[in-house]
Amino acid sequence: MSNHPSFHGTFTALVTPFRNDKIDEEAFVKLLEKQVAGGVSGVVPVGTTGESPTLSTEEHLQVIERTVSVVNKRTLVIAGTGSNSTVEAVHLTQEAEKAGADAVLLVAPYYNKPSQAGLIAHFSKVADSTCLPIILYSIPGRCGIEISVPTVAKLAETKSNIVAIKEAGGSAERVNQLRQAVPDSFTILSGDDGLTLPFMSLGAKGVISVASNLFPAEIVSMVNAALAGDFVKAEALHRKYAGLFRDLFIEPNPVPIKTALAKAGLMTEEVRLPLVAMQPATRQRLEKTLAAFGI
Repeated sequence: MSNHPSFHGTFTALVTPFRNDKIDEEAFVKLLEKQVAGGVSGVVPVGTTGESPTLSTEEHLQVIERTVSVVNKRTLVIAGTGSNSTVEAVHLTQEAEKAGADAVLLVAPYYNKPSQAGLIAHFSKVADSTCLPIILYSIPGRCGIEISVPTVAKLAETKSNIVAIKEAGGSAERVNQLRQAVPDSFTILSGDDGLTLPFMSLGAKGVISVASNLFPAEIVSMVNAALAGDFVKAEALHRKYAGLFRDLFIEPNPVPIKTALAKAGLMTEEVRLPLVAMQPATRQRLEKTLAAFGI
């Protein structure tokens, strides 16, 4: 699909702010405005960071609709619509398309562990159900399976609207292999803030970032420097934020980033069970890291 937008740059994996177990609309709008002001290439509502597993379907679609209306074409909206049920993934994807999303992010089906043939059938079925560009999402640590390199290559070849992958397998070698297996027009994005720079040095074109919830302009600077080939500047920024990238994952995401956003006065740190507030020792460590940035 040659007319799809470019997925190069910084895309924020948005948290879903809660207050008294309801979506905090006001905090969410504030967060979206911060992203637009920070110059991100796009936002990703209701992915893992948006606590999609514990949102009702109604809430899931509400967050996508709200994102589209608030952003109002000022940046791209890539809706998280993945599921371990193909029927549900198709439904969410079609609803996201109706709501006006620019693209969708589809995580590999988790828990039921389909074979690679099952993954091809699953993603193909979703691709056939929509005109939107699709970004695959491989995160074996959460799904128990990876989308193999040959599977990605086959999907890229057979479905013109499967245009990118969020790569969160933690392996630079896999980025190498992907880059060689897929066409140049197919985009690889880092799915892990700490690996954005090494991945970009091997041909990735940006990141779907957790840290950019808090520091959008700074992550944009780092990614844009790398896209421009200025790895000296990019590495200096990476070093500055490396401790934060690490500490945002000392407890299950999005617990630390929500704690950090609450510290910055942007929302409550509320998460939904089975996620719980940070433990005292890890909280202390995160607060120390944030204090270095004046938060």
